[in-house]
Amino acid sequence: MANIKDLAEMAGVSVTTVSRVLNNHPYVSDEKRKAVEEAVRALNYQKNINAVHLSRGKTMLIGVVLPFTDHSYFSLILKGIANQAMRENYKIVLFQTGYKKEREIEALQLLKQKQIDALIICSRASDLSMIERHTQYGPIILCEDVQSKSLSTTYISHYKVFQYALEYLYEKGHRRIGYCIGRRSGTSSSVRQHAYKDFHEKYHLPYNPAYIIDQCLYVEDGERVIDQIQRIEKTPTAMLVTSDQVAAGMIISSQRNELSIPGDLAIIGFNNEAIAGIMDITTIEIPLTEMGKNLFRQALGEKVSHHEFKEKLIERGTV
Repeated sequence: MANIKDLAEMAGVSVTTVSRVLNNHPYVSDEKRKAVEEAVRALNYQKNINAVHLSRGKTMLIGVVLPFTDHSYFSLILKGIANQAMRENYKIVLFQTGYKKEREIEALQLLKQKQIDALIICSRASDLSMIERHTQYGPIILCEDVQSKSLSTTYISHYKVFQYALEYLYEKGHRRIGYCIGRRSGTSSSVRQHAYKDFHEKYHLPYNPAYIIDQCLYVEDGERVIDQIQRIEKTPTAMLVTSDQVAAGMIISSQRNELSIPGDLAIIGFNNEAIAGIMDITTIEIPLTEMGKNLFRQALGEKVSHHEFKEKLIERGTV
């Protein structure tokens, strides 16, 4: 592979002159510029991007860690990140982890090796302490409520959101309320369970673990949720469903099983996706795209910051 010295030798000029031509600097005579350009074509010279990055001190690449790309929650966050990256003339490097720690570590290693300028982690399986140890190599931003001195965060309070939705259903007369969730492990899941237990203690309601159904991520999971609910002796009268996609699947399955929504079962979805509007689903609007934009802006910031976004209840026909 040709290098700058090869170009200089073929063009009969100095290495400094070649560098000026390649970087479009002025003060190079037309004759010398033409000679260098001809040498570039003759030797099929390609600029060493790594060297350019080292000279600038930036790669113009931001890493993004997320467990799935086909889940609506993460795809909307990613949409915001990608839109802001395009505005800032950056590119993103995507790490789909499936919640495998070794894949998260690969992303952290790229930050350590200066192959990316910052890392946005939308959801994680790794310990917080391990992630914090890597902040010495560059900015790391989390999409969760962690009040860290070394990690910037963009988040909603899942505790407040769950309490708000549960109180709304209680005011509507519901006393047997369950919820669907993607996974039981993880910070957000623990916070939601804490809010759920506190709500039951507050109103002295019986706590039924069968009302909590996990592995609910996609439309097709809605059918499984309805099947499980119908096998419970005292079926819940309302469900919080942390995905509008799953809520839509539940409504379709309810129609097949001759369950009335909201007569037999009230449903609150999350995120206010397009499908929630189409199917008239009551939902909690979470501004995921705007959160994604903010995550990217924090990745470019020099100071650690924490930004909480607010939810909004959209009342429709499923409660």
